[in-house]
Amino acid sequence: MLEKYFSHSKVLSYLRGSPSGPYIDGFAKDLAENGYSSTAAEGYLGTAAHLGYFMQGRGGTLADIDSDALARFLRHFPRCRCSLPPGRKWRTYLASHGVKKFYRHLLKTGVAPATQATSEPRSTQSVLVDSFCDWLKQHRGVAEPTLKDYRRNAIELLASMGDEFCRWDAQRIRAVLRKRAGIRSPAQAQKLIITARVLLRYLSFQGRCRSDLDQAIPPTAHWRLASQPRYLTTPEVERLIAACDGDSAKTIRDRAIILLLLRLGLRASDVANIRLNDIDWENGTVRVMGKGRYEVRLPLPQDAGDALLRYLQCRPQSVDTDQIFLRNNAPRKSPMTGGAVSVAVKRILRRAGVVVPRSGAHVLRYTAASTMLRHGVDLEQIGLVLRHRSLGMTAQYAKVDVDLLRTIAQPWPEVTP
Repeated sequence: MLEKYFSHSKVLSYLRGSPSGPYIDGFAKDLAENGYSSTAAEGYLGTAAHLGYFMQGRGGTLADIDSDALARFLRHFPRCRCSLPPGRKWRTYLASHGVKKFYRHLLKTGVAPATQATSEPRSTQSVLVDSFCDWLKQHRGVAEPTLKDYRRNAIELLASMGDEFCRWDAQRIRAVLRKRAGIRSPAQAQKLIITARVLLRYLSFQGRCRSDLDQAIPPTAHWRLASQPRYLTTPEVERLIAACDGDSAKTIRDRAIILLLLRLGLRASDVANIRLNDIDWENGTVRVMGKGRYEVRLPLPQDAGDALLRYLQCRPQSVDTDQIFLRNNAPRKSPMTGGAVSVAVKRILRRAGVVVPRSGAHVLRYTAASTMLRHGVDLEQIGLVLRHRSLGMTAQYAKVDVDLLRTIAQPWPEVTP
C-alpha cells in the first residue's frame, strides 16, 4: 500500500525499516480508505515512521506511546536533527495531525494500550473545570463548541484568580476581568464576561464563594441592534441555489444543506445534527434540536424535502452514524460538524460569486428571516421559526424592511444658513 504514495526506494526502506514499519502499510490503507490526499498521507506516514525512531532512541516502544510521549515528540519536532530520507516532506504542520492519527491506528490494532495510568494527581483547578463543564452540559444543555469556549475562559480566569475562593471579592474580580478583556476583541470579551458570571454562580452553588459575586461583574458595551443584518438578495439566492446544480454526491448534498438553511433559517449545527429519524416524511416535518436542548418540529418545504430525499438515495449506507450529512473530504463517511457545514457554505458562496462581509451559514439564517418579513410574516412568528428566546433577538430583522421604514420615516428638517 505504501507504493500508492511513494516510489523512491530509500524512502520505502526508511518507512518499512522503522520501528513503526510493521504497521505502516495498515496505516496507509486506512488513510487511502478515508480519502486523504497524497500530500497529507505522505506527511502522516513519514511522521509515523519518525515517531517510531523517536521512541526507539529513548529506549521505548510503540506500546509505550501515550499523550505525554506524543507531547514530547511534538516538542522535539521543530528542532529535530534526525537523519531523514530525501524530500523530508513530512516536516510540516502535518506532524501534529499525523502522530494523533497514527496513535489512534495503534489503539485500534491493539498495539498501544487503550488507557494509560498516570502517577501524577490532577490539579484542583483541572478537576473544578471538568466538573463545571459537566454541570453546564447536563443542566444548561451547552453544546460542545460553546463548551470549549467556557472551558478555555474558565481555565484563564482560575489561572489569574487562583483557587482560594474565600478570598475572592468584587474588586479583585473586576480588576482581573478589566485586564483580560482589554486584550480581547469585543466579542471575545463578552464571552469572558459571560463565563465569569456562570462560573461564579456555579461556585456559589457549590458553596465555595459568596453568593452575590456575579452581581459585581459589569456588563460590556454591546450595541446588538446598531448594525443592519446582512442578507442575500433574491438574485443572489437564485445564484447560490444554481451553484449546487449537478449529479455528483457533493453537489447533491450541498443543495440539500443550502435549501434547509435558506427555507428554515437553521444554524449550521442544527443541520449537522439532523438524524435519520428526525424526518417525518408522512407529515412533512423535521425535528430540530437547537441551543439549550430546545427541540421543535418545523415544516419541511417541498424543495428542501426533495433535495434531502435525493441526497439520501446517494448517501453511503455502510456508515456507523445516523446523522444525515456526511463529509465528502477526508475522513470520508464521518458525520459533518457545524464547522464543516459553514465551510461548505463558504465554498458554495465563492462558487456562486456571492460576496458577503462575513461568509458562512449564518448569513443564510439572516436571509431566511428577511424573506419571511418581506412576505408579511410578523416578528413573533419569525422568532418561533428561528427559535429565539425573546422578541428582542428577533427585533433586529425589523430594520431590513426598507419599504416599511420609508412609510414611517420623517423627512430631515431643512436647515437655513
